[in-house]
Amino acid sequence: MKRYDLIIVGAGPSGLSAAVEAAKRGIQVVVFDENEKPGGQLFKQIHKFFGSKEHKAKIRGFRIGEDLLKEASECGVEVVLNATVIGLYLEKEVTVRIGDAVEHYKGDAIIVASGASENMVTFDGWTLPGVIGAGAAQTMMNLHGVKPGRKILMLGSGNVGLVVSFQLLQCGCDVVALVDAAPHIGGYGVHAAKVARTGVPFYLSHTIVKAEGEDRVTGVRIAEVDDKFQFIPGTEKHFEVDTICLAVGLSPMSQLLKMAGCKMEDNPKKGGQVPICDEMGRTSVEGVFVAGDVSGIEEASSAMIEGRIAGITAAEYLGYMDSIESGQRVKGHEEALEGLRQGMFAPKNRGKKIETTDEGIQISENLLKRGYIADDEIGRYPGIRQAAGVHPVMECTQNIPCNPCQDACPKGCISIGENITSLPIAVEGAECVGCGMCVASCSGQAIFLVDEQAGDGYASVTMPYEFLPLPEVGARGKGLGRDGRPVCEAEVLKVQTAKAFDQTHLLTVKVPVYMAMKARFFVAD
Repeated sequence: MKRYDLIIVGAGPSGLSAAVEAAKRGIQVVVFDENEKPGGQLFKQIHKFFGSKEHKAKIRGFRIGEDLLKEASECGVEVVLNATVIGLYLEKEVTVRIGDAVEHYKGDAIIVASGASENMVTFDGWTLPGVIGAGAAQTMMNLHGVKPGRKILMLGSGNVGLVVSFQLLQCGCDVVALVDAAPHIGGYGVHAAKVARTGVPFYLSHTIVKAEGEDRVTGVRIAEVDDKFQFIPGTEKHFEVDTICLAVGLSPMSQLLKMAGCKMEDNPKKGGQVPICDEMGRTSVEGVFVAGDVSGIEEASSAMIEGRIAGITAAEYLGYMDSIESGQRVKGHEEALEGLRQGMFAPKNRGKKIETTDEGIQISENLLKRGYIADDEIGRYPGIRQAAGVHPVMECTQNIPCNPCQDACPKGCISIGENITSLPIAVEGAECVGCGMCVASCSGQAIFLVDEQAGDGYASVTMPYEFLPLPEVGARGKGLGRDGRPVCEAEVLKVQTAKAFDQTHLLTVKVPVYMAMKARFFVAD
């Protein structure tokens, strides 16, 4: 039986982060992961992260994964892949299936960072080929370059459902509808808005009645539900699709911790059955720690910080750090984690309907039900202003932890302040130079540059664009409103691509001046 100072279960963002922190202090670390590649969900995540610099904000998930793997390699972390941990027993002994063999290992400390699994829902026809999880769709698209389907219906309006819907569109799929049984969209409004302005309709208070087809999915029927989630007769709608994508939540993969004798609890706000642990990741079993989604479902940014904290705490437990040093190291990570756990989408607010922002501004009911802010609502937010010349328009309307736009602007045109979840403010008197860094840095694709004096009764709108092929200068088409409907004729004036934009292209289009505050997407004729 081989022995290690520290055994980590899971080579995802939390497990690798924990391994790095421990290995930096000379600890012999091994990480077991059942997959053929390390990095967990990070390599599926082609979108830019939220938060601030310490949270890897405005960096795409797969790039964060590459950096984390490089850091782990440089620290000498041993990663064993295609290795499924099937047992965690007393005295911190683990059994691992590697190939056809079952190996036994013993650790002086264990960190379980096994993550979470996708939930499924049952409906008539749910076992047909063509019904897949959102994570499976991401794997097909972003890891293997395979389109999950041609015409797809998405069930679930949390961040996963919204982000994957947008990535399906980027992949060239037709997302016919985004459906959720809940009465309000569950994810970030900026994620919903970028899907809505492409023309995808939202059906809230609806769910799937039946997946149609004999040997594969050929269609789907949905219907409206009442406040008890019962179908309302006469509300059925039919869509021709070949794929139904499910994004209905995650459940912590906590079985090993229960096997080890850790005290557990059923906590719906954390996603299901989780270990009872403190803020350092210590469970009720001495020397067994947790990090990431296994202790409660959150974003990957939070998982990485929790991993760092668990790695430091394990190092102290093993005698490689004293309590003073570990306390100093943990403090900064705790502050970063606390920053991510603020605002409307904080864990304490999970399941609640927030009706006003921290600034006292009424949340758009239209955004919550249809995915976009109505034209008569947008003016109430502090990032919206009309001014002479080029100026930024920030359509960020919810208190989410994110501030790259403030750091990106070289002229101080955008202010968020010290509170990372405050709404962005258009600073009066600041002179925008039209560099576009704010547009490219916005993780929610919610910033636009507007010039209402482009000449001859026209305005220019510079928008983020992440679709291929890129339109050419001079291309004519339609400007789409926030609801995805055509609002005017539009012509491409400029296409900007720069290394600093990290694959977010800037598309500048000419529209009638009265459409400057309405046109938010472009489709070529």
